[in-house]
Amino acid sequence: KGTAPCEGLFSVIEKLKEDVNTITPTQGFNIKSVTCDSMKLNVWDIGGQRKIRPFWKKYLENTDLLIYVIDSADKKRFEETGLELSELIDEENLKGVPLLIFANKQDLATASPASEIAEGLNLHTYRDREWQIQACSAVSGEGVQDGMNWISNNIVNKKK
Repeated sequence: KGTAPCEGLFSVIEKLKEDVNTITPTQGFNIKSVTCDSMKLNVWDIGGQRKIRPFWKKYLENTDLLIYVIDSADKKRFEETGLELSELIDEENLKGVPLLIFANKQDLATASPASEIAEGLNLHTYRDREWQIQACSAVSGEGVQDGMNWISNNIVNKKK
């Protein structure tokens, strides 16, 4: 099961199969199965609104991968996003679970590069798990397949 505690996962995932212009930000929770290449992801897209964040941990049991989508153009929320991510990966059910961060909206001129976001999130301190930050644009699709390939190469193939 992949888990996304931020708005945007479905817009990234849906780019693999549908018109992204029909996707709206997650309000609450969405559950969907997505098949990409040889992978079947059971995706729990958990919206990022503050009022529902306390409920995130109820959806973490049996998680194989955490996908976290960040709005690369929303610099004023980077600190908040980093704190939320740090607290989330400290959850017992996510110990050692691989982490893929999609640095979304790279098509915007105001987007921070993935390397800057990785540094701001202190990803280099995450030593108990494999992680990857992937620059992407859900609108153009750029980088989305690269993230899915990382999942396939580093997660799915290791489980075989």
